[in-house]
Parts: sequence; structure tokens; C-alpha cells
Amino acid sequence: MVKQSDAPFRLLTQRYGVTLAYTQMLDPHKLLEDRDYLEFHQRDLTFGRDACSETDGPVVVQLCGNDPEIIVQAGKKIQGLCSGIDLNLGCPQEHARESHYGSYLLVKKDRPLHVILVSAMSHLLQPPTSVKLRLCPSSSPPSSSTVEFATLLEQAGASWITLHARHVSARRRRQGAADLNVVRTLKTALRVPVVSNGNVRTWEDVQRNRGETQADGIMVGETLLGNPCIFANIIPDPVRVSLEYLEICKELPDIATHKTIETHVRHFIEFQCSRRPWYNKFRTTLSACEGVHDIEHLLRTKVTRWRGKAAHKDDGACIDDLEYTTD
Repeated sequence: MVKQSDAPFRLLTQRYGVTLAYTQMLDPHKLLEDRDYLEFHQRDLTFGRDACSETDGPVVVQLCGNDPEIIVQAGKKIQGLCSGIDLNLGCPQEHARESHYGSYLLVKKDRPLHVILVSAMSHLLQPPTSVKLRLCPSSSPPSSSTVEFATLLEQAGASWITLHARHVSARRRRQGAADLNVVRTLKTALRVPVVSNGNVRTWEDVQRNRGETQADGIMVGETLLGNPCIFANIIPDPVRVSLEYLEICKELPDIATHKTIETHVRHFIEFQCSRRPWYNKFRTTLSACEGVHDIEHLLRTKVTRWRGKAAHKDDGACIDDLEYTTD
């Protein structure tokens, strides 16, 4: 969710059933050394907190890294602006491998470091500390190694554990289905809450995941980018939800970058309309927009006209012509 978990988007999802939102993964070194980076994310958290009175939705800041002192110092810069701080041990990206953090800290030899990291965060930072992880590499069944590791994190002070039940893969982040059996085993083994991440594309998947794992919560990432209303069991009209997001951006100016706003709108439209003959024209025109008002004009004029022609040609409504609906 790098550069895609901005305050306007978090607020949009919280309007539609999200009870706990996360920031993107923040770099502790940049929080300490890059003043512009720090102030940008402090502003995001401040305006997001002030604007969330309608939802009262808590926000967790994700941090990465392998240096307890740096992570704690960085956490102190933002701890007054969030409801929790998460140590991300699930990031599969190549730069995480190169810098030795994220899911590349899951090998057994690094476990003493994890204990130190989580213990330092839980004892020296004000908000509760959580950890997100993936399946641990092991020659034994994945559940035993992962449960053993998560138990150490719980003992070190983690207030809850999120498990993305897949092994790390830098090239294919969702290689194969998530092993929800491991989530259920973890839920049975730990005393702290367990959150399940993976295998969710629809509202029915949310219910199925919760039923299979008995987890205390369900985390959704990329699917939420296409349908920010999934937790309300709604398939939104893509233009309407795009315009709603843009209205929040106008209420919180200079929080989301233009590129971030453009990307969100593209995801909303793509989720339901990617196979429409006009979709490529939409992407080209969207990339030429220079601000929120340009994007809004595009949605209200050309996209509305293109969709109207498509509906007339098909002699009936299709999924990209629906109003907000629930099952």
C-alpha cells in the first residue's frame, strides 16, 4: 500500500465499515533525517485525525527496520498522532531484502533481534505495538515455526499479531492461496488478538475467512483499492465513489499527492470497468489531468458519457452502471 494509504482514502474506507486503518509503511530513518518527509506524514496523520470525527476510526502507523533505537526514536515523532504502531515483518519488496527488514527478518537467526525490537517498542512507545508477519521459512510444517515465532512476539509485548499466511516472494506477493489453517492455529495458540490477511476479494470472502480462522479481525489491502466499500457489503458506483474521494481530497488539501489521487481514481474505475472499450481512453485522459478539478470534470463529462453509450449499446445496465447496492 505504499503511497496509497493517504488520509483521504483512509477516511473513505472508514465511512464504509473499516474499523482500523493503517498508514503505508514508513521509513524510520527518513522520519529522523528528512524533515519534509516527517512533516508530510505528520500532516497526514494530523488532518486525518481531525477529520475522522464522523467515523472515529483509529489509525495505526506501520514502521519497518532492524535497529531498535532508530525505530523507537522515529516512533516518538508520530506516537501522539496514532492509535498504534506496527512493526512490518511482512513486506516482500526487493528493497526490503537489500536493507534486511520486512519479511526478510523472518529467518530463525534473526529472532533475538525481533524480541529486542518488539520489546523496545512496547516498553518505550506510548501506543500499543503490533506486528504483521508472513509464514516463517522452515523445513517443518509452516504452522509450527510461525506459531513459535508469534509466541515470542507476544511474550515480547506485541498487543496483537496480523498474519499474511503466505511465504515471502519478491516477484509474486500473492503466490498461491493464503494458508488460513495457520491463522486458525495461531488464533488458538495466542492470548492476544489475531488478524487474518489474505484470500479476500469479496464480502463473502471476508465472512468465509472469519469463519475458517476465527480471527479477531480481517485485514484487506489491494482489494480495498478497487472497492473501498467492501466492509459495508457494497459494490459502489465507480464514478460516485471516485467523486466522493475527490471531495475528501478537497476538504484535506495538500495531504495526498496528485499522483496518489490519480492512482486511486484509476483503481476505482478499473475495478469494474477495465474491460469496457473506453477504459484505455480513460487512462490516457486521466494521466493528462493536472489537478482534482480536472479529474472531477473528466468523471462528470467524458466518463459519464462513455458509460451511458456502453449501457445503451448493451441494452441494459451492467456492473459499471450500478448505484450503491448491497446484497
